[in-house]
Amino acid sequence: MATVVRNRLSRIGREFADAADEELDLTRPLTDQETEWKQRINEKLLTVLDLSLIDTVDTDAARKEIREIVDRLLTEESAPLSRKQRQLIIERIEDEVMGLGPLEPLLADPTISDILVNGYETIYIERNGILERTNARFTDHAHLINTIDRIVSAVGRRIDESSPIVDARLADGSRVNAIIPPLAIDGAMLSIRRFGTALLSMEKLIELGTLTPQVAQVLSVIVRARLNVVVSGGTGSGKTTMMNILSADIPDTERIVTIEDAAELRLQQPHVIRLETRPPNIEGKGEVTSRDLVRNSLRMRPERIIIGEVRGGEALDMLQAMNTGHDGSLTTIHANTPRDALSRIENMVSMSGISFPIKALRTQIASAINIVLQVARLEDGKRKLVSLQEISGMEGEVITMSELFVFKREGIDEEGNVMGKLQATGIIPAFYKQLANRSIDLPIEVFEPDWSETGKESQ
Repeated sequence: MATVVRNRLSRIGREFADAADEELDLTRPLTDQETEWKQRINEKLLTVLDLSLIDTVDTDAARKEIREIVDRLLTEESAPLSRKQRQLIIERIEDEVMGLGPLEPLLADPTISDILVNGYETIYIERNGILERTNARFTDHAHLINTIDRIVSAVGRRIDESSPIVDARLADGSRVNAIIPPLAIDGAMLSIRRFGTALLSMEKLIELGTLTPQVAQVLSVIVRARLNVVVSGGTGSGKTTMMNILSADIPDTERIVTIEDAAELRLQQPHVIRLETRPPNIEGKGEVTSRDLVRNSLRMRPERIIIGEVRGGEALDMLQAMNTGHDGSLTTIHANTPRDALSRIENMVSMSGISFPIKALRTQIASAINIVLQVARLEDGKRKLVSLQEISGMEGEVITMSELFVFKREGIDEEGNVMGKLQATGIIPAFYKQLANRSIDLPIEVFEPDWSETGKESQ
């Protein structure tokens, strides 16, 4: 009888332990006991594993070997841990050796667009345009600093008290910004702008409601007609995504030069020259700016120049390039409206050190830039094209613009989603007359406010 009772109690105990295991969250912070075992096993791992060989073998093979060794070490040490606790420690040690520690599960989630580390204890993510706090955390400040060092050293950069700010990128192209004390008062900060693994397309933007079919058709024509385009918007509004999608309509036969601070563009054409700026070294030398690269690109026989973002004196060189035969160029700029975008370009030209009469400068802007696209992230987190405007010329000292399409808001529904639609204003663009010369067909009806999507499909 006693044996039966013991067996029953043992079975109940196992079932309780299994239930507890199922409730264990693999993304949660480690307990003190788990942290102690992780550190102990990690130290033993370093004595039996040659880390210098990690980079010389297949990543999957290296990860598998690490998992097997850690599992064996936990068994040899008779660690008093449940199955899921062991699994959690194995994954954490594997991520420490092969990746970026607690950031690895977040980087593996394709729905996350931004990872924001506010000190070692606090990590936020952005998913579908909404910020949320995660359970993930670093062990301590030194753990976070070591992870930042690993990121920046991989691209030949450094971060320390003498150089406390750095921009870098991950292997997948994701953009990284890090800032450490003494500039970051509450501890090191790390911001990662994810680089999506899946390439979006015009069709996907239509499906997401960012564009309508008729606007997508117009955007395709704008690129094929070699109009110069500025994509304007705030941080995280989808400017780079829009640039990538627009570039898909550039013919494969053209030579394209891209210029970026951190390479994010993913052009699919076979003849693409990718250039990236370089910050100064610790002695303050060796810096290569966007302006340097724009000037150099003009000597590389480009047919199109794509600048990831204009933010300084390179704006002048960009305008000169657009006005001297490099039509079909693309760039982005941080601005809240198309008109603000032009004002910012004026201010940036002044940063070049060359002074222009205001009318001469605006005339050059009006002749260089054809289209301004305004993208925005709305309150519900969704990204939309909210305005498509054509620069039509000058009236006195004022650049004139015609809004061809505008997003008209219709309120907010019960779930907090912004309601509205992108509509044509009824204005026929000046560039429409040029399309016939390039043998590009575009139904004039796309610019009619009441032209339905069914009408488009029937053309």
